[in-house]
Amino acid sequence: MSGWIEGIFIAAHAAELPSSVRQARAIAGVGLEGDRYFAGIGTWSDYPVVGGKDLTLIEAEVLTAVYLSAAESRRNVVTRGIRLNELVGRRFRVGDVECYGDRLCDPCVHLEHLTGVTVSALRNRGGLRADILNDGDIRVGDPVVDVALVDGEPL
Repeated sequence: MSGWIEGIFIAAHAAELPSSVRQARAIAGVGLEGDRYFAGIGTWSDYPVVGGKDLTLIEAEVLTAVYLSAAESRRNVVTRGIRLNELVGRRFRVGDVECYGDRLCDPCVHLEHLTGVTVSALRNRGGLRADILNDGDIRVGDPVVDVALVDGEPL
């Protein structure tokens, strides 16, 4: 189970549309440098859940199906060729950065209001919330790989 990064998006402020970048610095336990959640000022920064706040990912295939642009999805990383739901509870790598799939990134009414795409259209395919486990750079084109495939662990 592997794919690649098709896009990386960051927004300095909660209300602005994320911008596409070719690479970003991932900081363990914090997020992507320059992003609103890295600074602790994202819409959900104060949400009372411990994990799954460092990085959000979504499948490009889902965006195409619901006619949503990558920036409009408000996720940090757009992937292609990998089923993100299958990474919940698993370690995976985004380039050289190891992550842990904390939980699904279920869509919210906030996203519906911003985009017009209904919550039901993205239910169970709104992406993945992940913890960043080590610092490193991620780049467009980097592989996204289940660590079990790399380390030879049983699936």
